[in-house]
Amino acid sequence: MPPATALRRDPESRLDQADHEDLRLWLRLFTATTMIERTVDSALKREFGSSLPRFDLLAQLHRAADGLRMGELSERTLTTNGNVTWLVAALEREGMVRRRTDADDRRATLVRLTPAGRRHFEAMAQMHESLIVELFDALAPHERRALNASLGTLKARVRPTPESR
Repeated sequence: MPPATALRRDPESRLDQADHEDLRLWLRLFTATTMIERTVDSALKREFGSSLPRFDLLAQLHRAADGLRMGELSERTLTTNGNVTWLVAALEREGMVRRRTDADDRRATLVRLTPAGRRHFEAMAQMHESLIVELFDALAPHERRALNASLGTLKARVRPTPESR
């Protein structure tokens, strides 16, 4: 059995000061994001029997009163069409969403929240927001603003362009 310290290692901890600063930064960002996602996912499972991918899909539908096409859901959640299909089917069985054929394009399927799905999401969203606020409270307000600005710059740099798609 490996020593307990080896079990606590994360991608970032495998580097040392000799590694390129940009690589260390990338792994710090990746590790922090992964740890936050796991914390939120665990809380959603514990409190609501749900998951972060389900929460994300419901959040996208909550913002779109008229519903979204399956492909739009896939794009907005940054996940595969197959995963979206599986999530929507599960949420439909639970009465959280409803699917119907798009009147403008009979080949497409629109997905909408049901009233029960809206209530369920809103309860999860309250807990989610409180948890995120609690996690980011470790940073001073000026640090959060600076981090947000820096990540915005990075996001603009890596955002896909029409030519790269």
